Order: sequence, then C-alpha cells, then structure tokens
Amino acid sequence: MDQSVEDVVIIGAGPYGLSAAAHLAAAGRRVRVFGTPMKTWADHMPDDMHLKSEGFASDLYDPRGEFPLAAYCAENHIAYADIGLPVSRRVFTDYGVEFARRYVPMMQKTDVAAVRPATQGFNVELQSGERLKTRHVVSAVGITHYAHIASAFAGLPPHLVSHSSARADLSGFAGKSVAVVGSGASAVDCASALSKLGADTHLLSRRAAVNFHSPPRQRTLVERARAPWTTIGPGWKSVLCTQAPLLFHAMPERFRVEITRRYLGPVGSWFVHEQIKKAVHVHVNALIKSATPSQSGVAIMFEDETRPPLLVDHVIAATGYRVNLARLGFLDPTLVPRIKLAAGAPALSRSFESSVPGLFFVGPSAANAFGPMMRFACGAKFASRRLVQRL
Repeated sequence: MDQSVEDVVIIGAGPYGLSAAAHLAAAGRRVRVFGTPMKTWADHMPDDMHLKSEGFASDLYDPRGEFPLAAYCAENHIAYADIGLPVSRRVFTDYGVEFARRYVPMMQKTDVAAVRPATQGFNVELQSGERLKTRHVVSAVGITHYAHIASAFAGLPPHLVSHSSARADLSGFAGKSVAVVGSGASAVDCASALSKLGADTHLLSRRAAVNFHSPPRQRTLVERARAPWTTIGPGWKSVLCTQAPLLFHAMPERFRVEITRRYLGPVGSWFVHEQIKKAVHVHVNALIKSATPSQSGVAIMFEDETRPPLLVDHVIAATGYRVNLARLGFLDPTLVPRIKLAAGAPALSRSFESSVPGLFFVGPSAANAFGPMMRFACGAKFASRRLVQRL
C-alpha cells in the first residue's frame, strides 16, 4: 500500500513550531508536528528562571490572536503585566503546553530520527519507527541543538564542564564551588540560582563589565519617542528589526550577519542584579587561557598571568549558541552539503525556504536571514505568516 503524503512536517514543538502548526492547520494544510511541547524551556532551563522578554512579548501565536499569554494568565488567575512583572519559566512552559492542546492536537510526542530526500519531497523516519512522506519539512528546533562551549574547556570531561542548557536542575551544586562562564542572561540567571542554593559561585566575563537591563519604569513622552518599545526591547533599531524583517533580509549578507552577531549583546536581567551583587564573585576582563583537571575539580588559568588560577569543582559554560546544521542529527548527510549557508546558518528565501526546495528553517536557525527577532518567541508570528503565504 502506498504511503500517504503529508503537506508539511514540522520538527520541534516550541514557540515557532507550535505557532507555525496552528497557522498552517487553520489554512487547511495537512500538518504533522513532532516533538515535546516547550521541551527547551521545560528540560533545559533552571526551574526558577524568568524570561528576559516582557509579558506582552512572550506570546505564542494562533491565527486569530485569541490566546496570548495574558489570556492564559487571566484564565488561570496568574499575576500578569505587559511590562514590569517577569514571566517565570514554569508559567511560560505551561502556557505553551496549553496552546498545543488547543491549537495543535495533531502533535506527536516523538522525535524525528531522519529526514531524507525523496523524488517528490522527503522521507521522514520517526524515533518510534514510523515512516512517512511529506512535500515540505519545517525545522523549528530550539537553541539547545546549537549549544556552544569554548575551546578552552573542550578537553574537560562532562563531570567537570557542562553547558548551561544542560543544567535545568542545579541542586546538585549546593555547597560546591562553580564557575559560570559568560555575561548574558543565561549566565547571570544561572549564577544567581547557584548562589541561592549556597554554591560558591564565580561569574567569569571576558568583558570589562557585566551589564544589566534597567528595571522597567514609566517613561516620558520624549523618552518613548526617542526609543519606542518593541517586543525585543526599546529603540529605533529594534523597531526596524521587528517591523521590517524583509528589509533586513534584503541587506547584504555581511551586514546581516554582523548586526545579528552584535545587536542585543550579553545583558543580564534587571531582577537578578541584586542577587549577583550580593552573593556572586564577579570576574571581569577574565580572558581564559586554559582549563585543566585538578585534584579538586578544574583549574582555570587566565591570559593575565598576574591573576592566580581559579580552582572550582565544576564549570558551567553559559557561552551561547552557534548555528551548525551538522549538529541536527536528523538531517541526512546527503542533504546538509546541499544547503547554502550564510556564516554557518542556512541562507533562506523571503519565505524561510532553504536552497533545498521544500526544506524550511525558522527560529534561531533563521536569525542571519531575518535578524535578531528570530532569537525571541515574538518572531514566531512573522515566521508563521510567511510560511502560510508560501505553503
């Protein structure tokens, strides 16, 4: 018997995968969605973490816009504010699970094992053993696929170094000494959580200072005019990034890659600033030369030889993410070389389609093509609408 051919297979059930599925299903497409809803947030973020995005910028997107985060919180009597009240990881995760229940009933909690090219479209094999055919594949995987650990720590065994995305549960570090490497939101959130557990926590930044967002406040009319508020933060550059992603897409590749790399650099959330000041050892200008196993754990050596080595039990690398399609194990080896790249990320059409016809990438994989907004949940609205127009 011939296999049925699906219109679209979506890999990943985070904000991008769920929003895209809701839009495509409403448009009458036969969609199959594979993954665990909000897995990145549920399994790879510290339990007491809060989102850097404000409440109004933390929605998932159904076609009618009838179920934003505010509506979910109202239904469940959860405190909510558009601006100024941090959204907890747990609330955001539960909201995504409920969104999936309402709008993506076709989702299956199984992972995709392989995507292989076929005569017309793709053959898809699931971890469950099921095989199916589809005309289009949308990769909506989360950032954890691209976790990056600096080369200085590459030789250390897993019991001595781990990426922050692998440390949802930090309770095992209570009473131990831990170095958190990085200065962005993941780093300071992780350091704050460790210090609350009683760990001797060191935050290592290669920058001259660890910066934090200012607490939200009522802004004057002049301030709002100079720096309008957007879903990724205030400022006219952010307005362009959120309101004109197709204009960004039309810019030269070198410009796009540089802006995506530099804009909205490492900044800690305002609500952990006091905990960092109170209970974390902050090391700035900390350029790391090497890290080697020692009797007590890890010895970190600095390029500035006047600094003594730092001895800790464990290193947590909150050093960000780098898109690398070779790390998407479900892509057939014959597919990857056919995907044109832009600084390591897939080069995409105005509809998120790669150089392999029918293969699409949304979310962080698309940041070099459409800008920094693709790193945030808010980018799912634009991506979903573009996919509907194309498919």
